[in-house]
Amino acid sequence: MLFKWDRKPKIITMLRQVATRAFSPVGNRYFFKRAVSTLQIGTEKSETIYTRDDYPLKRCQDIIGVKTISILGYGPQGRGQALNLRDNGFNVILGLRKGGKSWERAVDDGWGLEQIQDIQTATRNGDIIKYLLSDAGQISEWEQVKPHLDQNKTIYFSHGLAVTYPELTGVVPPENTDVIMVAPKGAGMTVRDKFLQGSGINSSYAVFQDHSGRAEETARALAFAIGSGHVFQTTFQNEVYSDLTGERCVLMGLIQAAFKAQYEVLRERGHSVSEAYNETVEEALVSLYPLINDRGMDWLYTNCSTTAQRGALDWAPKFEKVIKPVINRCYDSVKNGDEVKRVISSNSHPDCNEKLNYELHQISKHELWQAAKQLRKFRPL
Repeated sequence: MLFKWDRKPKIITMLRQVATRAFSPVGNRYFFKRAVSTLQIGTEKSETIYTRDDYPLKRCQDIIGVKTISILGYGPQGRGQALNLRDNGFNVILGLRKGGKSWERAVDDGWGLEQIQDIQTATRNGDIIKYLLSDAGQISEWEQVKPHLDQNKTIYFSHGLAVTYPELTGVVPPENTDVIMVAPKGAGMTVRDKFLQGSGINSSYAVFQDHSGRAEETARALAFAIGSGHVFQTTFQNEVYSDLTGERCVLMGLIQAAFKAQYEVLRERGHSVSEAYNETVEEALVSLYPLINDRGMDWLYTNCSTTAQRGALDWAPKFEKVIKPVINRCYDSVKNGDEVKRVISSNSHPDCNEKLNYELHQISKHELWQAAKQLRKFRPL
């Protein structure tokens, strides 16, 4: 199935078009007047935002050409990106550990045996090496991969951790390769689901090393080849700092703590399970957060009751006063490498999976999420 490029994603309202697009291919190069999409806030330097109009599928195919894209790893990102590239007509092979669950899943997904190779062989046979193993996997497999990164190859990451902390990971790409990154702003399953829906997910891209002089163009082409809706430029370092901080704060850690804290306060004050859950989680995720995503927090405030407005306006600064210093400490911990050291140290213990599963089980068995499993059944179809 080819990607439905004619369906435009919802781009934030601050994007503005400043010229008319008109381009045509000349050989493998494109000469065109592009409608530069920019993000401009106050006196900040404007950011360039690239959209599918800048990189339609045909242009991406011309840039990548007949190069073989080797995808090492078939976890959420590896699988999602591999399937999207295959559906869009690119030459893809997989590099997987023989006999593992990923190998079996790849076969179930219709990859032929000639397309599934061991990691070293896939690296040797690829022109563009997508290094999409887990962070721990990238560290452990690097010495097997590095010797096969011949001159003029491209190594591609979707997270900058391994390259940003070489003193901790040992990942130092050869000087005669292009080193690029495309980081989708969502899980691998979302990359795949949005592709199948014909929409797409936004991504950042970065160039760490431009040996060929074409690394940036390759990165943007690959970003749209996997189904991105729009892309913006970053650096490997900035992607890691923002990503690790986000995961620990508003994306997962902080939001988990906020849900748990409010639910427990309501339960301790005598509220029922249903009431505590609905006022904490259901209303947030089903009703209000989607509105914030579609219209913005300012719109939500303006369109709720004056009672809600007054309370939120009064209490938000109190929460910010407490939370912002914690987020700053988290960012410092990411920047100085403490978070990465902790992750690597944790993953190095032989019983790391057992300990991790125990911690995850503690979340699962908490009354809040036990209630969620039951109450979701009552949502209208």
